[in-house]
Amino acid sequence: MKSLQYFHTFHISANANEITEVKNLEQLKGAWIGAKAQNLPVLFLGQGSNMLFVEDFNGIVIINRLLGISHKQDDCFHYLHVNSGENWHNLVRYSLERGIGGLENLALIPGCAGSAPIQNIGAYGVEFKDVCHYVDVLDLATDKQFRLSTEECDFGYRESIFKHRYRHDHVIIAIGLKLSKNWQPVLEYGTLVNFDRERVTVKQIFDEVCHIRQSKLPNPDVFGNAGSFFKNPVISAKQFSELQKLNENLPHFPQPDGRVKLAAGWLIEQCNLKGFKIGGASVHKKQALVLINENNATGQDVVKLAHYIRQTVAEKFAVYLQPEVRFIGAEGEIDSEKAIA
Repeated sequence: MKSLQYFHTFHISANANEITEVKNLEQLKGAWIGAKAQNLPVLFLGQGSNMLFVEDFNGIVIINRLLGISHKQDDCFHYLHVNSGENWHNLVRYSLERGIGGLENLALIPGCAGSAPIQNIGAYGVEFKDVCHYVDVLDLATDKQFRLSTEECDFGYRESIFKHRYRHDHVIIAIGLKLSKNWQPVLEYGTLVNFDRERVTVKQIFDEVCHIRQSKLPNPDVFGNAGSFFKNPVISAKQFSELQKLNENLPHFPQPDGRVKLAAGWLIEQCNLKGFKIGGASVHKKQALVLINENNATGQDVVKLAHYIRQTVAEKFAVYLQPEVRFIGAEGEIDSEKAIA
């Protein structure tokens, strides 16, 4: 067994049968064929920034190192073709250095470009779907490549077709981004609302987002973590109305479909859970939405802590939190919500 501790940002002491890094499609296909020949499960990993290993993985972990970015443009748009192993934040910096706006709100989100469509990553009012042009996928079972349009990806809040129909025997090999030259700032969240829409620059938003994230989120190299652990819950307008009667200062964000999104971190904080610990895992003292590996936590420590948080928030607000982080068991991904229910 080989240690996965330094291949994911939670830095849990979990192991895998084998770990192999791939730099091109031939190496990727070869690693997958080798695993299937041994009848072993396969896990594709980028930077492991959204993973929790709840136990040892009894298979082969393939580390994605498919690199490369190309840039084209026309009169109206910039087009970026990005191989899936590229670091996401480096991609944001790449666009910034070339005067391309549109990704600045997504600065410092950890992980690789290929993970962005799976989760439909988002921050400060922008989601991956807003900048996505296409996603290139390899069907490993048939050795065929195909391209999905944004509409075909079935994006939702931290949701996509890659969590369902293309979850098994498929791997994202590249993404395409389409960024308008008629850049419009998105300033609806946090301290971004303080900027003057007519004067603000892409660089100013990028710097502010980086400052916010660095001041609130722990460095995984100091305290292992996977960023935001829970999704922000989306509830009905009726349930929100009832909650607001009891909590006047309840942060909320109306959704296009009439439902209302709540701030999971605020709900957890109102339960006085900042700093709460189970085993080596704890709730971060500055950002309640982040669970950290404070002292050699096991995957089960984190699961137990997440369960306690979910139950405590449900008792106080009648809202059940769902993990944003993907849980990996012995044979592959498991149902994270069921694991903490």
